[in-house]
Amino acid sequence: MPHLPAQLSIDEIGEPLSQATFLVVDLETTGGSRAADAITEIGAVKSRGGEVLGEFHTLVNPQAPIDPYVQVLTGITDRMVDAAPPITGVLPTFLEFAGLNAGTIVVAHNAGFDLGFLKAAARATDLAWPRHRTLDTLQLARRVLVGGEVPNHKLGTLAAHLGAATTPTHRALDDARATLDVLHALLERIGGSNGVHTVDELLALLQETTPAQRAKRTLADPLTTGPGVYIFRDAQGAALYVGKSSSVRRRVRAYFTASEPRARMREMVQLATKVDVVECAHDLEAQIREVRLIDALAPRYNRRSKNARSSVWLRLTSERFPRLSIVHRRRDGELAQIGPFGSRGAATAAMDAIHESNLVRRCTDRITTTTAPTPCALAELGRCSAPCTGTQTPEQYAAQISPIIQSARADPSPLLEPLHRRIQRLSDAERFEDAAQVRDRARSLVSGLSRTQQLEQLGSVARMVLAAPATGGRWDLAVITRGRLAAAAVADRTSSVLPIARELRATEQHFPDDATEAIAHEYEETRLLARWMISSGARLVDIDGELVSPASSAQRYAHAFGTR
Repeated sequence: MPHLPAQLSIDEIGEPLSQATFLVVDLETTGGSRAADAITEIGAVKSRGGEVLGEFHTLVNPQAPIDPYVQVLTGITDRMVDAAPPITGVLPTFLEFAGLNAGTIVVAHNAGFDLGFLKAAARATDLAWPRHRTLDTLQLARRVLVGGEVPNHKLGTLAAHLGAATTPTHRALDDARATLDVLHALLERIGGSNGVHTVDELLALLQETTPAQRAKRTLADPLTTGPGVYIFRDAQGAALYVGKSSSVRRRVRAYFTASEPRARMREMVQLATKVDVVECAHDLEAQIREVRLIDALAPRYNRRSKNARSSVWLRLTSERFPRLSIVHRRRDGELAQIGPFGSRGAATAAMDAIHESNLVRRCTDRITTTTAPTPCALAELGRCSAPCTGTQTPEQYAAQISPIIQSARADPSPLLEPLHRRIQRLSDAERFEDAAQVRDRARSLVSGLSRTQQLEQLGSVARMVLAAPATGGRWDLAVITRGRLAAAAVADRTSSVLPIARELRATEQHFPDDATEAIAHEYEETRLLARWMISSGARLVDIDGELVSPASSAQRYAHAFGTR
């Protein structure tokens, strides 16, 4: 289906500098050592779009004498700070004003100095320092003002050269205001000469890039600006890395401008000679195709490709007296199968949880009509039904394993309720460590049963078409067949999606009737589809089959055992 024209989102074009929040900070201190010296003054200015949103200023009692040289330099004397609050009283108020989060950009001239003192003070007062982005105007000036334009990059020199409205005075608020003026002047410069208009581009400008990164920026030029999957390839055509984005060109360009600072990615870029793209109708299709391509190509720089097939299942064996076994593949027609689990450790924890609430046998010996192993200690302790003793017929043992089969197919309460009661008894007895161990094993079981039922829920539907409202006045369409994405498209929200859904039949991908034959990577696709159905507000357009979710599903126990 052709892409409908739509206004680019913030995610596609990047966060414009005009909408970014800058917190400009300056400190005065008793000296230059974070360990031996202390803060005497804090000044800060918060700004967005060239408008000052607020200012913060306070003196701080360093609880130590100020060096006479520093008193002369800053004008801050011991007498001035005697009545000022200590840093323990100032820092919480400053953090409240700053409102720091992952979207805030903290600006300072020689930022390592100011932020180093603030973070050291936070550690000393047992305050958590929030995540934020950092911009150093000293570093920015060195990058922008080249060719001897200024004799040095001191704040006073830059303020005079760039026409700052405030003159730095070695007082915190004046210097913060001057730093903000310098920042605005430098942003005007790079907006014209370097074409920097977004926060990502600004921060990338300050990062060191290798010659290989800079030389290969043109690889991103012909790529789509819409959603899709990109594949970095080496000179032999082998896939190095697979990723997805709602704006492929913007994301791929970031690898060459060093906004992706990981050393592995810089190494990958040095080897890359080509970038292939699979254009997608919308982000859901891009997510699905990324999962499929990572599994098919196993690119060496994708961590996910190293364990794409590492998931395992719990299965009741097909023998006279079945037991639980950890296997690497699901097979149709088995008594009960639970999973997939992301690791053998998780599957073992779930198996231990079942053994905690059910007396299914644990030994691996085969029990036939003529041979049986010697009963083990578990039989003597009453922790196993012990069919090896000959006291149970296969029919009687079938009643023993019936709760496992029932839990895997529909209602998990026969396994989970005993675990919940055991946790409560242990807690009441103040055996909290034992209760936590049972809870952790139960979590693994709940997660595995939830995945089992999710696969069954979507895998049993032969075909369904869903439409989710999206930006730009459109519908994102997805055709799901046996828990897999068969086709994707977009449609104008003012038009009917039914004709488009019918047209998609000719292009749909076909899958085996039993999609629950899935291994790890295929479940990942089903999980992405299930999450999209819930989170996107998708509406059912057409269905061939029944989409049901049992009221007694494993997910209803998620809260009880602390799973998600």
